Amino acid sequence: MEDKSHMQIPKVKLGNQGLEVSRLGFGCGGLSGIYNAPLSHEAGCSVIKEAFDKGITFYDTSDLYGHNHDNEILVGKALKQLPREKVQLATKFGIVRLDGFQFEITGTPEYVRACCEASLKRLDVDYIDLYYQHRVDVSVPIEDTIGELKKLVHEGKIRYIGLSEASIDTIMRAHAVHPITAVQMEYSLWTREIEDEIIPLCRKLGIGIVSYSPLGRGFFGGKAVLESLPAESLLSIHPRFNGENLEKNKLFYNKLANLATKHSCNAPQLALAWLLHQGKDIIPIPGTTKHKNLDINVGSLDVKLTEEDLNEICEAVPVEKVGGDREFEVFSKFVWNYASTPSK
Repeated sequence: MEDKSHMQIPKVKLGNQGLEVSRLGFGCGGLSGIYNAPLSHEAGCSVIKEAFDKGITFYDTSDLYGHNHDNEILVGKALKQLPREKVQLATKFGIVRLDGFQFEITGTPEYVRACCEASLKRLDVDYIDLYYQHRVDVSVPIEDTIGELKKLVHEGKIRYIGLSEASIDTIMRAHAVHPITAVQMEYSLWTREIEDEIIPLCRKLGIGIVSYSPLGRGFFGGKAVLESLPAESLLSIHPRFNGENLEKNKLFYNKLANLATKHSCNAPQLALAWLLHQGKDIIPIPGTTKHKNLDINVGSLDVKLTEEDLNEICEAVPVEKVGGDREFEVFSKFVWNYASTPSK
């Protein structure tokens, strides 16, 4: 008997290059411990399997996530329990972890190829559906990086190319070398800078937007508000989750939670529903380690909002008054407004 649960989540086009994904994706990084303790592979696979049973088919990982690239290994194990042809798998390259909480960005052609080969091996797959440059290497012309990715497409190792946290200039130059299918950016109720120029550019070029941290790194799910942060959580050093900033931001969470009751849903559902209403070309990829949160996230698809409702939600979380920068200090120099590369 066919599993009817897949009917819950519609498929939509991500960009205009042919990739179709579930309307809601799943960010896998947290399964290997970013904001919480890592799950065992068995438990992580169980969450991914349940997400698939609910109709989520678009999974996002990276060679950065987990100790020794462990997240890709976990995701690879989960894929063995799913029909590969029904899954859209995204992974990324480009951020190199140094000692401690320090990183560097690399985008040379040699590095691109080596990373792709290594990810294919860890994931134990023949191809990657969507391969992102995780952060832009400003020392390497984007034409060189995309040129190598284009070769990987022709070889069948990857099917579509993506960028993450890329500037307007970088997106346009990359797209001229090979069509970019998706740009992944932080986008949520409290992080909305991409609305001014990046979203309009992507729409003009036929590029989909993948929204990472759509719940504000869990804030709109109640992290640091309804529940204290786990001791191992990196959010303890995030600007928006500390001191006066956190106290200020809690007020916005409470306003959103009050509005949610009016719509017969909860705060995370309303935050996701707001994002889903920004356009069918915007795909949020909330992650979770808890099975109950999968139901909550999927439930956001049933929340219907009018233009008036959307404006009211924006007023409840006025972005200009949010306390703290959106990125960890160590990553702040790698975000899109710095990500222009030298010309060839």
